[in-house]
Amino acid sequence: MQQIAGTQSLRDDILDLMARKGLDDKCYTEMLDYTINLFETRGLGKRYYGYHNINHELEVTYVSLLSTEQNEVRINEEDIKYMYVAALLHDFDPQKNVDKPHEASVIRFIGVDERLQELMQAAGIDFEIIKVMILRTGYPWRGELKSNAEKQIMRCFEKSNLTEDRRRYVMDMGMCLSVADRISGYAMGDFTRSMERAKMNAHANAMRPSLIVRNTVAYFEELFDTEKRMTKAVLRCLPKAMRENFFNAVLSFMKIREQEILIQADHTYENLKLVPTIEMMSTRRDPNFIKTLYDIFKEIPTPLQFEKDRFGESVMDSRTILNTLRLNDKNGVIVGFAKGGPLERYQIREDITDENRGRGNTVFLEPLVLKMGYWGLRGGSEMRHLFIMQAHSKKYQYLTSFALRDVIRARMEKENAEFVRYCDPERWDYYRVRV
Repeated sequence: MQQIAGTQSLRDDILDLMARKGLDDKCYTEMLDYTINLFETRGLGKRYYGYHNINHELEVTYVSLLSTEQNEVRINEEDIKYMYVAALLHDFDPQKNVDKPHEASVIRFIGVDERLQELMQAAGIDFEIIKVMILRTGYPWRGELKSNAEKQIMRCFEKSNLTEDRRRYVMDMGMCLSVADRISGYAMGDFTRSMERAKMNAHANAMRPSLIVRNTVAYFEELFDTEKRMTKAVLRCLPKAMRENFFNAVLSFMKIREQEILIQADHTYENLKLVPTIEMMSTRRDPNFIKTLYDIFKEIPTPLQFEKDRFGESVMDSRTILNTLRLNDKNGVIVGFAKGGPLERYQIREDITDENRGRGNTVFLEPLVLKMGYWGLRGGSEMRHLFIMQAHSKKYQYLTSFALRDVIRARMEKENAEFVRYCDPERWDYYRVRV
């Protein structure tokens, strides 16, 4: 298994593992290829910037097949096919309107897909057991989600007429799948890749940037607290390199979280001030200044990286409005920036039509950029307000940008913001305000 595998590489590795596990019937390969093709044709392939894309589906399948060797729940050879099918289809939600699939929607889509039903029948698969295992992957497994899932699970058991022992065994397989699902995303590559996956998850689920690291650490803590035995059992099945990847991700996120808390403490006790600063053109032409901005720019999610290919040129462009966020004074360390320019200069999205394009009256504010650890301290708001003042001085009538849906709604009362385009499943929507 390569450090970072593409769809074809993952497919090949899964086929090798299937052969070792005795899943050599044609129906299993056809099921794999059918799922890959469906995800790709529905826009959920490798280009989809969300956590739950086809590569995630294949990673979970690979790790789940490896996890059949753990000793916490002894999965017999006949039931390996259930781990394979449930893992491959656990996020089968091709018409998603949010990134995180809803288990009930997944089951509904599988149930009406005639080709999948044919292939499961050819494999001798009891669909009710697949339903149970997918329902058990619901996260977090507590509260109302758990209660509702257990009611559906009971109906599946009644339809399948399983013994009590078999029911407990199927639930244990589902728990193993759930743990493999959550481990896989952070075991298949180095920390850079793990951080990118966390950003993908945050972006696609409309999560505020200040919560990325905090929620990821909580995610790991829950694995080790509530499902400790199964987590350890699954990790023992993984190759050494994958175990190292996973624990390196855990430790790295925890270190970053510690740094975030220290920054927040310094800010609270006024040992650290955030100073929005309008930069002179002489500074903006400095290669070191441009490199500093670009290094911070690379930290934000890929879909929010506008003008990446001409970043330096755009910083030096006199039409560009730019201000930075510095520590303590106007000459301090740069920890963020706000940047934008005439709407006509940007290719926003093919599906967005702005009625003001071509009129020269609208400035586009690129998504705000801050270093990890400095989100949530109001530095972004201060940069944005300074940007609006700069736009006003240049006689722009409107400002457009992308922001989280709930943020735009809050601005509707304060600034008379209006939605121009809703963007799903990400819910990073395009909006307009009068300058």
